[in-house]
Amino acid sequence: MADKKMSSSRRYHLKSLMLQIAQDRLKQEKLDLVTERERYMDEHCPSLSLPYGVQELQDLCRKLHQTIDRIDEERYDLQSKLTKGTTEVEDLRIKVIELKGMKKPALKKVRMSADQMLQALLGSKHKVNLDLRANLKQVKKEVKVEAADQVGDWRQNIEDKAGMGGRKKMFEGAEA
Repeated sequence: MADKKMSSSRRYHLKSLMLQIAQDRLKQEKLDLVTERERYMDEHCPSLSLPYGVQELQDLCRKLHQTIDRIDEERYDLQSKLTKGTTEVEDLRIKVIELKGMKKPALKKVRMSADQMLQALLGSKHKVNLDLRANLKQVKKEVKVEAADQVGDWRQNIEDKAGMGGRKKMFEGAEA
């Protein structure tokens, strides 16, 4: 028993310390975010001084349009990189799923008749007795009785002996 249990007061004290540290870090992150935003705005967006002349105002407008165009190009590039990255991530996720494959559960062998299967699937609605042999088609064999004493010409029953329902007539008709 190398692991000793921690008392509830000690656990509570450690938990409160961790929460206090987490709150301090969250506050610090918010302050860092605000200072970073201010620094970025100071770098990229200088303070605006409005000129008094028409020519100076037009120059300012041209300069603002150029910066807007440059920022739009950067935004477009970043957006295209983002969409490319998301599609790659999605494709890789699909490949991972395909590589893992679907695990098939181990099936148990169950001996069950067709009636029992239907009753399990349909519940109490199933009342028909399923007799598979009763639904089979009955085929009667015709036995051709030939008399042993009857000896005739072999050409008499040529259609019967030719088989395939008298296909010999078709071939004789094609030759003639």
